[in-house]
Amino acid sequence: MIFRWFGRKKPEETAPKDEAAQDESVIQESATPAPEPDAEATPEPPAAPPAPKPEVEPVPELAPAPPSAEPPAPVAPSQVTPVPAPPPAAVAPTAPLAPVPVAPAPVAVAAEEAPPTKKGWFAKLKEGLSKSSSKLTDGITSIFTKRKLDDDALEELEELLITADLGPATAAKVTAELARTRFGKEVSPEEVKSTLAAEVSKIVTPVAKPLVLDPALKPHVILVVGVNGTGKTTTIGKLARQFKAEGKSVMLAAGDTFRAAAVSQLKIWGERTGCPVVARDTGADAAGLAYDALERAKAEKVDVLLIDTAGRLQNKTGLMEELRKIVRVIKKLDETAPHTTLLTLDATTGQNAHSQVEIFRDMVNVNGLILTKLDGSARGGVLVSLAEKFKIPVHAIGVGEGVYDLRPFDADAFAKSLMGLSAD
Repeated sequence: MIFRWFGRKKPEETAPKDEAAQDESVIQESATPAPEPDAEATPEPPAAPPAPKPEVEPVPELAPAPPSAEPPAPVAPSQVTPVPAPPPAAVAPTAPLAPVPVAPAPVAVAAEEAPPTKKGWFAKLKEGLSKSSSKLTDGITSIFTKRKLDDDALEELEELLITADLGPATAAKVTAELARTRFGKEVSPEEVKSTLAAEVSKIVTPVAKPLVLDPALKPHVILVVGVNGTGKTTTIGKLARQFKAEGKSVMLAAGDTFRAAAVSQLKIWGERTGCPVVARDTGADAAGLAYDALERAKAEKVDVLLIDTAGRLQNKTGLMEELRKIVRVIKKLDETAPHTTLLTLDATTGQNAHSQVEIFRDMVNVNGLILTKLDGSARGGVLVSLAEKFKIPVHAIGVGEGVYDLRPFDADAFAKSLMGLSAD
């Protein structure tokens, strides 16, 4: 009975306590929405939270509520990211990103599949030689505007041609021809440029010879040499692409064993062109690698073997001797190899290209030139002086980094572009 009596008495006590609890629950409700608007930051900015704050004093038992009120503050920033919407949005970009590196690669190759037309190449060449041509044409215009062709004018013209890297001999020859036909007469800048273009074309035409492969050789061995930074590896990759387009089988030899980057670069070209690459670890013997590459190319009856070499300065005797060693080792397998030794020249070096040709020609019997980076220099005229002095075939020139920016050397197009003239 006592138990029941207490039980009866408690409901009476609980009734007011429930009211108090309701009051406290109201306080809790008013206290809890205060953090909730912080989390949601939009729905409830009313002034209700400040009113209940004085009544929060009797809520020591609600100690769990403040911690729960504190977490929402950090949860709010995290809620911005883990909301169900962002995860799919984050997953969505990652899904397409996987194929993206694969997709653009073929797209780029497909874009390069169509080589530029002759007219398109002339425009590219003219643009590439714009630095060299503007120097010449501006000078010619300043000399021959409303002026007769006299000795002073010829002297100024000769100095201009020399500063444009055509060289003293070439400059004297060109101005002499101009004096023979127009001396004492008033000439326009256009007449001077046309005459000079014709003379330049005469000088470079004998050396403008395409690189022809001997079909009887299996393989036709091409050794590519040059100083550092002239673009040997890139030139090899572009030549490989051209030969493959002609239906020939090509093998590449990474003979620049001093630089891991050069080996990696050649492997990339091998993947792009579908050509096998013979390579070894960094620091390996380049002559031994060349021997192995030629042995394999012979066994597989490959049409063309392109051998890359380390860049070396022409005044470094030790490095030049290593280059000679490569040639000696190759000749053990084929005494006629290398069948073509290409020297890559950077047009930006100007007259320094002359000393490079002299040294490499004497060391490894260079029989072909490729002039690169004509678009980055105002010294394109150096090709004219090289042709005049050495008479070595110029197989190709480069006016850009694209696959088709290395093209067979066209004497007439080069001469007109150098003088800033348009194609016929």
